[in-house]
Amino acid sequence: MDQIETVEFVKKYLEDLLTFFDLNLEVSVKIEDGIVVASIPHSERSSILIGKNAETLRSIQNLLSTALHHKEASTVRVNLDIADYKKQHAEKIAEKARGWIEEVRRTGESKIVDLNAADRWTVHHLAGEYSDIDTHSEGEGRERRLIISQKSS
Repeated sequence: MDQIETVEFVKKYLEDLLTFFDLNLEVSVKIEDGIVVASIPHSERSSILIGKNAETLRSIQNLLSTALHHKEASTVRVNLDIADYKKQHAEKIAEKARGWIEEVRRTGESKIVDLNAADRWTVHHLAGEYSDIDTHSEGEGRERRLIISQKSS
């Protein structure tokens, strides 16, 4: 599948899925930097589609990626957002990260934080804006932690 077919497939896949929830919504799909970016607008059933701790959202995203893989699509990485949940969540994590960074600056002690991969990426990205702050991750799998520290002089 080329990129145009991929976008059409994802749009139809998600809109068909939404009909199971008795929803008739216009899904936005595009490809950015080799990633399928799909967005489902807010509805009265958004919380069901997102699920607790976004587990349902991630499951739908994984199903979609698997379907693309089996269709031998040119692009199989998927970033799905529902009702701007991920965008709002990333903003909340960035706000917390600013507080953690200020704490590290104030105390001089490193801060260790348990975050999922997407949230760690958000903090790493934000920390890049601070010339005196360093971040890195340690551990494997579910035991992976983010460490925020002051750069050595």
